[in-house]
Amino acid sequence: MRFHVVKRDNCPLWKKLCLYVLAVAAALGLGALVLLALGVDPVSYYYRMFTMGMVGNKIAYKTFENYLKVFVPLALTSVALSLAFKMRFWNIGGEGQFILGAIAAATVAFKLGPVLPGAVTLLLMCLSAMLLAGLYGAFVAVLKVKFGTNETLMTLMLNYIALYILTFLGEAKADWNFYLDPNSVRPIFASFSDIVTFPKIPLVGKFGLNVCVLFTLVIGVLVFVYLKYTKHGYEIAVVGDSVGTAHYAGMKVNAIVLRTVFLSACLIGLAAAFKVGTAGILSTAITDDVGWTGIIVAWLSQMNTAIIFLVSALISMLRYGSTVAAATFSQVDSSFANMLQGSILFLVLAADFYTRFRVVPVQKGGKTNGNG
Repeated sequence: MRFHVVKRDNCPLWKKLCLYVLAVAAALGLGALVLLALGVDPVSYYYRMFTMGMVGNKIAYKTFENYLKVFVPLALTSVALSLAFKMRFWNIGGEGQFILGAIAAATVAFKLGPVLPGAVTLLLMCLSAMLLAGLYGAFVAVLKVKFGTNETLMTLMLNYIALYILTFLGEAKADWNFYLDPNSVRPIFASFSDIVTFPKIPLVGKFGLNVCVLFTLVIGVLVFVYLKYTKHGYEIAVVGDSVGTAHYAGMKVNAIVLRTVFLSACLIGLAAAFKVGTAGILSTAITDDVGWTGIIVAWLSQMNTAIIFLVSALISMLRYGSTVAAATFSQVDSSFANMLQGSILFLVLAADFYTRFRVVPVQKGGKTNGNG
């Protein structure tokens, strides 16, 4: 018997939410089985992971500050990727754009930080990171509109070019390489945290809120307004639905693609500036895989800006919490978070497929059974 996949007419919101919750619960259940196989109590592990070790911790404020350092670049990168994804431009180059943005920001910090005021240096770090990352993304968009190249393949390959550039900078022990610590025998990246860093706003006790968190939230609101209430946002939606319709309506599709991809990559560069400007140092792991994880977050959120922040907060809790839990449970590697994250993605996408489509058997004669 053959089967066809047909679109569902409607699926109630309550049913969707229930299915998503069940999918996440099933993923946690699979993770629990792995933990049991490793001889770890799942309840204790998950408690440690979801609380991030803050319960009963005298320096819980520091833990939360570290958590926000994971959340900010992931949320902003996910929002940036959703811009291109809404237009059905599959920007898989978040990692490469993030790396070049980080290099640009670090370059400004090293060269201009000692001679310019801190606020001016931070602004130039953000602008340079946005420009370089934006151009890196726009390069692929130009190839797409001019020659019809596959943006998925192109952005994917450019990720590795950027990674190799960063690796080279981290290994080339030479007089010209100001990114490395000159006092170290081994090639290691130098810190510029004593030169310039993003400030914190003191709130409660010793807890300080990094200004990057506020900037990220404001940018999220602006992107939401941009997509929902502006002409440019409407054009992105039309191009994403149908390029033919956009052409018929007289829209300049090529210009829309270039503008949107450039903006998407610019925001990823800004996320990199926030990350490197907070860490005060480059590293070969500066991205923390946000370029890849951001794709997952954008898809799980169905490119909804508000939901992106919620999912980013949960994924960040999972990733950072797993690192904290791994320090307590030596049997479990911190990469357990990657496995759990993949399980959640797979099962949530399966639930999403069920809410959108249904599989029906094909009767003899080629007709589908609507009740199947």
